[in-house]
Amino acid sequence: MFLGIDLGTSEVKVLLLREDHHVLAVASHKLALSRPHPHWSEQDPGEWWSATCAAVAAVRGQAPEAFAAVQAIGLSGQMHGATLLNSADQVLRPAMLWNDTRASVECAELTARFPALAQVSGNLAMPGFTAPKLAWVAKHEPELFARVATVLLPKDYLRLLMTGAKVSDMSDAAGTLWLDVARRDWSEQLLEATGLSRAHMPRLVEGSEPSGTLLPSVAKDWGLSPTVVVAGGGGDNAASAVGIGAVNPGDGFLSLGTSGVLFVVTDRFRPNPASAVHAFCHALPRRWHQMSVMLSAASCLTWVTRLLGVQDESALLAQVRSTSAAVLARSPIFLPYLSGERTPHNDAEAQGMWFGLNHDTDSAQLAWSVLEGVAFGMLDGLNALRAAGTTVGRLALVGGGSRSPEWAQLLASCLDTEVATLEGGATGGALGAARLGWLASGGSETEVCRTPRIQQAYAPAPAQREALLPRYERFRALYPRVRDLYHH
Repeated sequence: MFLGIDLGTSEVKVLLLREDHHVLAVASHKLALSRPHPHWSEQDPGEWWSATCAAVAAVRGQAPEAFAAVQAIGLSGQMHGATLLNSADQVLRPAMLWNDTRASVECAELTARFPALAQVSGNLAMPGFTAPKLAWVAKHEPELFARVATVLLPKDYLRLLMTGAKVSDMSDAAGTLWLDVARRDWSEQLLEATGLSRAHMPRLVEGSEPSGTLLPSVAKDWGLSPTVVVAGGGGDNAASAVGIGAVNPGDGFLSLGTSGVLFVVTDRFRPNPASAVHAFCHALPRRWHQMSVMLSAASCLTWVTRLLGVQDESALLAQVRSTSAAVLARSPIFLPYLSGERTPHNDAEAQGMWFGLNHDTDSAQLAWSVLEGVAFGMLDGLNALRAAGTTVGRLALVGGGSRSPEWAQLLASCLDTEVATLEGGATGGALGAARLGWLASGGSETEVCRTPRIQQAYAPAPAQREALLPRYERFRALYPRVRDLYHH
């Protein structure tokens, strides 16, 4: 038995996996998000731990005998978050998350201070990354910065409480801007650019390697053996890739979670920062991946559902299904930049907008425009990957948004690529985390990293694509026209 723990932005999810690949139990616990100022996004790390313990207890309650036989645990988590600890390993301030964009000025300063940053880290300096956040703390909270003894990523703070060990994995560490991604090791020059050193960083392991074992006190509370191995784990997208068997060069997926991701595995470090494409380590040895990221995806659908006062996303999507294609074709154009944007614009100041509202616009059209706007953002990302020389075949669709057939078909037509939902695809990083635990306890990659069965395949619909392309051109034309307004 293997346990996967996925620390997301909106919830912690825990999954129990059997050696025949059958998922025996899944439980989740919601997390609160704090936005005390514009561009800020924070969480209390203490809530991560209490939510994890609650979700673990719920899984234990669903399958107590199987749970007691757990051999290994894998961790997956939201990337880029800055968890700052003092010399006694106490949290110094709320964690600054991946969608916190306050550090845009610090990004420019870091790039000026270390011009080779993009080549070494494989990425442009973006406010969501960890290094600019520490530069912001050094400037605006200098007394607190002086007390920082350790910087941990979110899932690695859970690991510290579980094992007592300060460890991270290559895929998550690659999202800090402190990793030499080609060498898979901390860059002392990049650390020095933010006033830090290797001593502030956790030890690095591959995602499929052991990082420690459970503390006796945690093992007792959870009802597990203290010999349970905790794997290095992975950043949420790399772990999701392992969960769907995307482990070989050319394998890829689309993720519709809080953010939107287009992920493709590569056999070597292939940076292309000019197009705001991310080049990170995979959670498995000797592999890397390229990734385009939009900061708001399924979260846009949640937002518009709440805005319209509809009961839930399913009810709003039912309105879309009952509306004719001709009416939906008159929907406004939506820019999905509710939290700024990464690929391809790298603009923390970008904001969402509707263009083309009139007296006849109804809730179904607003909902459709949101689905369409996210799909267009994904097409922007795909075009950036293609410009970087990446070839994309069929894409698996994972994350909460994969539950919507309308969205899946829209993506297939928009991207002109077959899109397939997989059994267990909505479990995201939790399944991949469990698999990484399995690998760390001796499982073979061939056996563990199987591709789940296809649930539904969606082929591009030529008529739909033909109707979408003129709207995509309008979508592409909007951002350059309003960009300067965002910055005023």
